[in-house]
This record gives sequence, structure tokens and C-alpha cells, in this order.
Amino acid sequence: NSVRLLSLRGCQLSERDFGHVCRGGAESRSLAQLNLNLGIVSNINRVKQLAEALKTNRSVQSLFLHGSPLTDAGLALLNPALSIHPSLVALDLGDCMLGDEGINLICGLLPPDGAKSGLKELTLSANPGITSKGWGRLAIAVAHSSQLRVLNLDYNPLGDQVAGMLAVAVASSRTLEVLDLEGTGLTNQSAQTLLDMVENYPTALRTLILAENNISPELQQQISDLLSEGEEEEETEVHEVTAREKNPWICQNNSSSQMVLMTSGLGDSLLAETEM
Repeated sequence: NSVRLLSLRGCQLSERDFGHVCRGGAESRSLAQLNLNLGIVSNINRVKQLAEALKTNRSVQSLFLHGSPLTDAGLALLNPALSIHPSLVALDLGDCMLGDEGINLICGLLPPDGAKSGLKELTLSANPGITSKGWGRLAIAVAHSSQLRVLNLDYNPLGDQVAGMLAVAVASSRTLEVLDLEGTGLTNQSAQTLLDMVENYPTALRTLILAENNISPELQQQISDLLSEGEEEEETEVHEVTAREKNPWICQNNSSSQMVLMTSGLGDSLLAETEM
């Protein structure tokens, strides 16, 4: 009960040793981050063992399964354990061969109110089997999620139609701070929609990644500049709050202003180990 991070990324594990890892993870009270990226969970038997471990474990905050051939069937086996886990806030299901049925399960991990814990960071990179119908379903869940702050959708064939749905979701979300749309088949049409959203609607968004799309550098720069202005305004508000704490006699002009600080609970040294 002293190990906080366990990374087996890309390792060759026998079935016996994978079973040992799952049993150890189930019993651990300290494990905060489990990295099984690049094919560690390689068959349905391993999915079942991992699910059983997560039903018992109470400490894991971040689970990384990038590059595992889960498919929707595997996620269906894993989902009951994910949905009841008391601490899980970050989940990487990139390149897991998911489709629309998998998206329906994932949406259940993005609760619409604060009464139930849910994901703060979600990665669904490189899952080309998800259709526009599935992405639309996710956009609705993101719009109403009370906790999601990071969403990575890079290297999916989204296109301008899905990007438009996501723009509406971002405009509606009160918490989403980072959206990664790198290499998702977007054009200037998407960028203009996103620019209008950032320019005209209050949003929590601070980082929007649009690299490797058919978008002009000028539009990307305009969006970046607007997001940077939002960050500067937020920093000013933080300084004002700090000043009021030090001097309670300073008047508060806007009684409805709030400052919300969110964290996955892991130290920077742990988060630095999550590179794929």
C-alpha cells in the first residue's frame, strides 16, 4: 500500500502475471494511477479480470487502456465496475475499437448533476468505428456533464458536422476546459463556428487543439487569441479574490462571481508519467 502509480505500458505479460497484477490492484489502497496502454488488456478474459479488480479497488483515480482491443463488447463487461467506482476521474479509451454502443456506455460516466461522481478527463482518440450518431450522443452528454474538464477526440474522422455539434456542447458546458480535435478532418467551416462560439458565448474553454486539420493559420490564431484573453480575465479575477481575502474591506462589485478550482487529485510528478 505504498505504490501510487503502476505503468505496464507495452509490456509482455503472461496470463498468470496479468492475474497477479489484477489481484494486487484489487487489494491496493494506495494505487492512484494504472497505465495498461498499448495492448496489455488483449483479450476478453483479461477484461473480466480487470473488471473484477476494479469492483474491489477504491483508490484508482486514473485508468489508461489506450490501444487495447476492447470493442463495445469488452467495454460492456468493464462498464459496471467503472460506473460504480468511487474515485475514478480520468479514463483513456483511445484506439480501443469502440463504436456507438460503447459511446452509450461512456455517456453514463458523465452524470448531469453533482450528486454522483463522474469523469473529469476522457480520452477517445482514434476510434473510427464511432459514427456521427454516436458523437452526437456524446455531445449531449458533454453539454450536460457537471464535471468533465478535458476531452480528447483527436484522430477521429469527425468532420464539420460533428464539430458543429461539439461547438454547441462546449458553449453549454460549465466545466470543459480542454478540447483536443487534432487530425479530425475539420475545415475552415468548423473553425468559423468554433470562433463564433468562443467570441460570443461565455465558456470555460481554455485550450482548443486544431492542428493537422484543413484550417487556415489565421483562423487558428484568432481562436487562440480569444482563448488567451479569457485566461487573462480569469487571472485578474483570481488576483481580485486573493486581494479580498487579504483585505476584507475591499468591495466586491459582482456578487455572483465565482472561482472554481478543479484537480484530478494527482501530483504533477504522477501526471507526467501518463504519456502514451
